[in-house]
Amino acid sequence: MKVWFITGASKGFGREWTIAALERGDKVAATARNLSALDDLRERFGDALLPLRLDVNDRAADFAAVEQAAKHFGRLDVVVNNAGYGQFGMIEELSEEEVRAQFETNVFGALWITQAALPILRAQRSGHLLQVSSIGGISAFSNIGIYNASKWALEAFSQSLAQEVGYFGIKVTLIEPAGYSTDWGGPSAKHATPLPDYEPVRERAAEQRRARVATPGDPLATGAAVLEIVDAENPPLRVFFGDGPLSIATADYESRLAEWRAWEELSVAAHGKR
Repeated sequence: MKVWFITGASKGFGREWTIAALERGDKVAATARNLSALDDLRERFGDALLPLRLDVNDRAADFAAVEQAAKHFGRLDVVVNNAGYGQFGMIEELSEEEVRAQFETNVFGALWITQAALPILRAQRSGHLLQVSSIGGISAFSNIGIYNASKWALEAFSQSLAQEVGYFGIKVTLIEPAGYSTDWGGPSAKHATPLPDYEPVRERAAEQRRARVATPGDPLATGAAVLEIVDAENPPLRVFFGDGPLSIATADYESRLAEWRAWEELSVAAHGKR
């Protein structure tokens, strides 16, 4: 039996993983800004579920929620940073407020929860942090550039984190989903005020997104996958969810390597005399 702490548990991946964990007999501290969305799960699973109202942007509240969950259940085994949203808009279109809000939730919210959990996991000499990234965390696409930037930041600090905490028996996994049938691109999304000049670029970006997500994944199918990851003796640092990300990543990384190699002579010359 494992004890989970899951942010953004009211819908999407967070809700599916909460249900998957509870159905097999685990216990879950599930956070949401609107706790009424968890009422049906509380009725169904009783005391195995601890609903916690939380806005991950509030650092003090993040630390308090993690501490409350650990005290309530006696330990933490799996900490899932799932809370986040997509900010649409060309880089030029984004306001300072929109950019800062995207990073507050997608980067700092995950960072604060991670920092809050680490003393508990270190003391236990065990635990597993699941960071919900995206195919957009290793590649980048027009009209969601600042979302990409936030997920790249999550990827970077999580890769460093894995090197730092492995000594204590703590595991880190970045989950990188493709397009799924969630409300990420619908009600949960935010949109910058558009500039007319970018309409042709926006239309092309929409076409490319439709091609990437021709058949959205089923969030329900991810429940079994995430359970397999947390039960693995040697879980991956990175794992794709969905059919399609590997081909995107392969093309992207092959392109990068080819360009770096093409400019290698200049790169070496820029080193200076040895």
